[in-house]
Amino acid sequence: MTDAKTMAYINMYAVLGTLENLCELDFKAKEILSSLTKPVSLAFEVKDGPAATLFFSSKGCRMEDGVNNPDIKIPVSSCEKFNNIIDGKATPVPTKGIAKIGFLLKTFTALTDRLTELMRPSEEALRDRDFFVLSTRLTFYTIAVAISQIANQDAIGKASASYMVDGDISIGIKNCDTATIRVKDHRLVTIKKAPEKPRAIMSFADYDLAAALFGGKVNALEELCRGTVEIHGMASMIDNMNRLLDRVGLYLA
Repeated sequence: MTDAKTMAYINMYAVLGTLENLCELDFKAKEILSSLTKPVSLAFEVKDGPAATLFFSSKGCRMEDGVNNPDIKIPVSSCEKFNNIIDGKATPVPTKGIAKIGFLLKTFTALTDRLTELMRPSEEALRDRDFFVLSTRLTFYTIAVAISQIANQDAIGKASASYMVDGDISIGIKNCDTATIRVKDHRLVTIKKAPEKPRAIMSFADYDLAAALFGGKVNALEELCRGTVEIHGMASMIDNMNRLLDRVGLYLA
């Protein structure tokens, strides 16, 4: 079972938040942003749900929590409606920044279309190695952020988080991308860089293994026995993070 509020938090911080990584890693996204002559900020504010502001410039994108005096503001009446907007089943209507509607219709839409292309790729597209690696990297960051959203919002996720002690968990693809899952008072936050002193570590051998795990094509326990998935440190933190990862699979399926 999943719920709309948790999905809205995932869509805001894990899905839209991955625009940060897209704009950093993808040459097509950089081309789209190169046409911006001035920075533009866009905020979504969901009733009884998440609120965040995306800041775009020709140099990239970053997300901040909350509504921070944006150029364009889009209030959304419910978590369900926000999820429909992200799924392309509803149209966002700004209450501020009508003069900048061109950015929303062109630049922002082009970026989200590119993100969708990479996050929900065709089998043919994945045959291109560069595309495959980029798709896997973006999926990794989406999943890493989704872990924290589920721990903080989802009822079953909260139960898992209640057993987690304070400290940092390192999760990553060996010698490639790494993120920090920071636990404090049973609430989690994801930081898109490696921790300095992790209490627990989970790493995947390479992009191919990570993609197979993310897609449910291989079993994590079997890969652990083979040594292609490595875990170190506090076992209880890893165990409960694995429970959260299982929930991620339900929400992002």
